Amino acid sequence: MATLNWQELEQACMSCRNCALCEERTNVVFGVGPRDAEVMFIGEGPGENEDLQGEPFVGRGGKLLDEMLEIIDLSREKNIYIANMVKCRPPKNRDPLNTEQDACIGYLRNQVALLRPKIIVCLGRIAAMRIIKPDFKISQEHGQWFEKNGVWTTAFFHPAALLRDPRRKPEAFADLKALQTKIQQVCDHTY
Repeated sequence: MATLNWQELEQACMSCRNCALCEERTNVVFGVGPRDAEVMFIGEGPGENEDLQGEPFVGRGGKLLDEMLEIIDLSREKNIYIANMVKCRPPKNRDPLNTEQDACIGYLRNQVALLRPKIIVCLGRIAAMRIIKPDFKISQEHGQWFEKNGVWTTAFFHPAALLRDPRRKPEAFADLKALQTKIQQVCDHTY
């Protein structure tokens, strides 16, 4: 498939019927942030709040993510782009099925091709297993860096997991600081 421009891609996503997730959606959750961001965050899929508002990471987990990013001077408004592997909410916020991921992954690949990020941060195990490697172990490999095709990739605990288990927050903070260091090493924009 040829790479679509941002407008074409967003229109294609908004009218997508590639899998059954389209049946129940309120909104397609395309992505948010500056389209020249050098850092991209990728989650697994929208939850209830995201489906209602049409924007990724806007519920309690999104609020925590925004607070974490603010610590290292990142935000969706000025210097990072946030998207999900699937653009429609899986029922009851379950993990997206492989067939749903397969139906939607072309949109994400197109977003990555347009954005050309220098760093990708996977939020949670599901995104890390799809983007980094199929046997990714989030509890052991979070914060580790992988380089593929000139893009540095890492995974953080999903914000919802940190809300469920706040004891992981010190590890999450260490991962944030490592991201800050990597940004200083590889990004051109002033952060």
